[in-house]
Amino acid sequence: MLFHSTEAPAISRVPTRQEIPESDRWDLARIYPDDSAWESDFTALQQRYPQITQFRGRLAESPATLLAALEFEKSIDQPLERLGTYASLRVSENASDPAFLEREARLQNLHTNIVEQCSFLSPELMAVPDAEFAALTAAPALAPWHRVLERLRRFQPHTLNENEERLLAMSSQPLAGHEDTFSQLTNVDLKFGLITDSAGRQVELSQSSFSSFLVKPDHDLRRRTFHQFYEEFTDHKFTLASTLANSVRTDVFHAKARRYPSALDAALFRHNIPTDVYTNLVSTVRANLAPLHRYYELRRRALGLEEVHHYDTYVPLVPQITTHLTFDQAIDRTTAATAPLGREYTRELEAGLRGRWCDRYESKGKRSGAFSSGCYGCPPYILMNYKTDVFADMFTLAHEAGHSMHTWYAQRDQTFQDHHYPIFLAEVASTFNEELLTHHLLTQTDDPPMKAYLLNRQIDDLRGTIYRQTMFAEFEKIIHERQEAGEALTLDTLTTIYHELLVTYFGPGFTLDPQLDLECLRIPHFYSAFYVYQYATGMSAAIALSRQVLETGDPSRYLAFLQSGGRQDPIDTLKLAGVDMTSPTPVEAALQLFAQRVDELATLLKIDLDQP
Repeated sequence: MLFHSTEAPAISRVPTRQEIPESDRWDLARIYPDDSAWESDFTALQQRYPQITQFRGRLAESPATLLAALEFEKSIDQPLERLGTYASLRVSENASDPAFLEREARLQNLHTNIVEQCSFLSPELMAVPDAEFAALTAAPALAPWHRVLERLRRFQPHTLNENEERLLAMSSQPLAGHEDTFSQLTNVDLKFGLITDSAGRQVELSQSSFSSFLVKPDHDLRRRTFHQFYEEFTDHKFTLASTLANSVRTDVFHAKARRYPSALDAALFRHNIPTDVYTNLVSTVRANLAPLHRYYELRRRALGLEEVHHYDTYVPLVPQITTHLTFDQAIDRTTAATAPLGREYTRELEAGLRGRWCDRYESKGKRSGAFSSGCYGCPPYILMNYKTDVFADMFTLAHEAGHSMHTWYAQRDQTFQDHHYPIFLAEVASTFNEELLTHHLLTQTDDPPMKAYLLNRQIDDLRGTIYRQTMFAEFEKIIHERQEAGEALTLDTLTTIYHELLVTYFGPGFTLDPQLDLECLRIPHFYSAFYVYQYATGMSAAIALSRQVLETGDPSRYLAFLQSGGRQDPIDTLKLAGVDMTSPTPVEAALQLFAQRVDELATLLKIDLDQP
C-alpha cells in the first residue's frame, strides 16, 4: 500500500530579528549602551548647537577665535555623527519599525537645524580677502586644521551668501524625500511572493534572496525567479521612475544653485577628482567590450544554452563544484587571505568579525545588500545578508572587511577632521581585499574544476565591478545631461536610455528580456549621484596595489594608504601608494586581466571560442 502525505510542503520564510541569535547580530552597545543613552546625547546636542552663533562675525578676528570656532563645530559634528550612525544602523535592522524611523526622522530634523545654524561659517570665511585668509590660517595653532581650511577655500566660487546658504540648508531634507520613498518602497512595501525551488519547497522571494536563486543550476528556476521578481517592479514602475527622476532633478538643482558647470562637476569637485577620470573610464571600458562579449559566448556554450539571458550570468560555470560555507569559515578564509598585510591587520580584523562587528543574516525588514558603517571612536560595523550557499557572499564579506579596516586604521592614525576618507578611496580598500582573497584561494588548489570555479568567480567580479558599474556610470551621466538640457525624464525616457546601454554592453549574441529595462529603477546607488563609477576605478587601483604587495612582499605603502584617511586629495593619495588614476593605464590593465582570465577559463573548460 502506498501512503501519500497530505501535509503541505514546508515554506522557508525570512526570520524575524528576534529569531536571529544575538551572537549573529552586531553589538551597537559600543556606540550607545541603550536607546536612553542616545536620547541623552540627542538632548544635549539640541541644547548645545545654538551656541555656535557666538562666533558669527568674528571668525577672522584672530587665529585663536577661528580655532575656537572650528573646535566648537567639531564638538557638534562628532556627537552628530555618533547619533546618526546609531540611528541609521537601527533602521537598517528593521526599516518597518516605527520607533526606529521616528528616531531617524528626529535626527534628520536636528541635522537640518544644525546645518542651518552653522550656515554662516563658510560664507564668512570665504569673504575674508586672500592675503588676510593666508595670514590668519598660517598660525601654528591652526596646523591641525590646515587641510580642512585649504579644502574649504576651494569652494569659494561655489559658496553662496549667508541667507542663500541658510535656505539651501533648510531645503536639504525635503529635497531628499525621494530617496526615503525609494527605500521604503523597495525594502518594505514590495512583496515578491513565494517561489517553488528545485526540491519542491516554497521559498520567500526577496531583494536579498533574489541573488541566491540566480546562482542555482536549475535554468527554469532562474528564469521563473527573474520574471516573478520583475513583475513587482513592473507594477510599480511609474512610481520608481518618478523617484529616480526627482533625484536627478535635485542633483541638477544643487549644481546650478552653486554655479557648477554640471551635476557631474559638482559631484567630483568636492574631492578634487578631474572629470577626465570619469570620462576616461567610460571611454576605456567602451573600447574594451569585446572580451566581455566573448565571455557571454563562453557562458552560453559552457551552460549548453541556445540563448544566454541575464538570469544566466551569475550561475557558476562549473556545476560539479558546490559550496556551503558557514560565516565562520568565511572569516577563516578572509583572514588567511589578508595575511600579506601583516599580523596587526589580520588580528584586528578577526577580533572584530568574531567580536560582533557584523550583523550576519537576513531578517524581516532588514536592509538588503551589504555595507560598512562606523563613527569616530566606535567599531566599523558591517551589515551582511549572508547566505551559506552563495559563494559570492564570502567575497562580499572580504569587501566590507576592507572598508572596515580602512576605517579602523584611519581612525587610529588621524584626527576626527582628517579621518574621513572619500568613497573614491574606500572602494580601493574593499576590492583590494577581494583580490587578495582570489589570489589566496587560487594558490590553495590544483584541482582543475575548482580552479575553473575560482577563475569564473574572479571574471564575474571584474565584470560586475568594472563593466557593470561603468555601464551604470554612463547611464547616470546621460540622464543628468538630459535633465540639464531641459528634457523630461519619463519612464519611457529612462528605460529607453538604459535599453540602449544594455544592447551595447551585453553585445549582439545576448538575449535581452524586456523586463531588464526596468533594472535602472531598482539600483539604490543611483540616489547618490555619480557614486558607482568609483567601484570601477577602485577595483582598477586595487588590482595594481594588490599586485604590488604580492610581488614585493612589502605592504608598507598600502598600509600607509589606509592610515592616511582623508588627509590628502584621493588622486594624490593613490599616487603616493603607486597608482595614477588620471591615466587610463590602471583601467586598461584590469581589463587585460579580464581578457586573460576569460581565455584561461575557456582552456580549462575545453571550449574553443575561436571556432563557431
